[in-house]
Amino acid sequence: MPNSTTLPVPPLTTTTQALASACERLATHDFVTVDTEFLRETTYYPKLCLIQMASSEEIVLVDPLAEGIDLAPFFALMADEKVVKVFHAARQDLEIIWTQGRIIPTPLFDSQVAAMVCGFGEQVSYESLASSLAGAKIDKSSRFTDWARRPLTEAQLTYAAADVTHLRIVYEKLHARIEKNDRMAWVADEMAILTNPRTYEVEPEEAWMRVKARIRKPVERAILIELAAWREREAQSRDVPRGRILKDDGLAEIAIAQPKSNEDLSRLRAIPNGFERSRAGAEILEAVARGKARDPATIPAIESERGGGSGALVQLLKVLLQAVCERNHVAPKLVATADDIDRLASKPDEDMPVLKGWRGEVFGQVALQLIRGEVMLGLEKGRVITVPRG
Repeated sequence: MPNSTTLPVPPLTTTTQALASACERLATHDFVTVDTEFLRETTYYPKLCLIQMASSEEIVLVDPLAEGIDLAPFFALMADEKVVKVFHAARQDLEIIWTQGRIIPTPLFDSQVAAMVCGFGEQVSYESLASSLAGAKIDKSSRFTDWARRPLTEAQLTYAAADVTHLRIVYEKLHARIEKNDRMAWVADEMAILTNPRTYEVEPEEAWMRVKARIRKPVERAILIELAAWREREAQSRDVPRGRILKDDGLAEIAIAQPKSNEDLSRLRAIPNGFERSRAGAEILEAVARGKARDPATIPAIESERGGGSGALVQLLKVLLQAVCERNHVAPKLVATADDIDRLASKPDEDMPVLKGWRGEVFGQVALQLIRGEVMLGLEKGRVITVPRG
């Protein structure tokens, strides 16, 4: 059996029949490594340009842009419960597969998440893992090339193949470490999030939370919610980036100014000339009116209005998190985010993920002890430890 790092780089698979045959062969293996190349600079939805897959015996490079090709065999393989699908930093790849095939690859293994469980740090790169676990050096010169342009160069195909060949060794070594440390349940919790279709469904009514703007007044926030939802639907229907519809600063300026007429809208600096006379201009004014008429009880609060915990307590919890994660060789971000810490400090009686399962065992329960004053933080040989209060 050839070594996965010395497999020849094949020509592109460009027909449905060839793809079906390749997927039949790949389905005989316990796992396959998968990656995609895509573009989304000019579209709302990512444009799938290349699919890479590998087993211990072959590499398969699929051209989804080939005329007449049907990706159904690929989607069937992704749904095959007998084959583990191994990705690195899978979220964007899974978004593409869900958008185009309406399936989520299962069972799933994300090597970036697994690496965090194994203490490699937060958001460790594929290049770093390939180097440390597979002894490989990845040529990154083709990373930002135009994957939609045909023909693809030999350098592009070699780079694409490397993304799945070394991943096989990375998977085997990480899987072995996780099993040895009895942490499969830790990985499974994260995979449950990644394999939930809701992770990839963008609800227009929630789009305002991604807008980068300083909006404090509830009425302004209500208007921003309506404006962001309008922009999201426009971007989806036209398949263009959100910023092509209207940039974040434009949404914020409108929310603060609360224009009532085309003339009001035309005076705003962030609005392009003539925008106020377009269909979009009329719809923006309607969104502003809906926001102003919204029941204040339905306007979501922002973090500063919810009453955060003591700044000192938040800092203590962060120190505790770092200490327990160093002791357990796991990335802190996988255990608790900054928002988790703030929420725990302000409302420790609430039901939250950081207090459950393995996170609760590693951090959540001792964090509650710290909050209740049952333990203190101390130093022992230069390391932070918890000390019971006498």
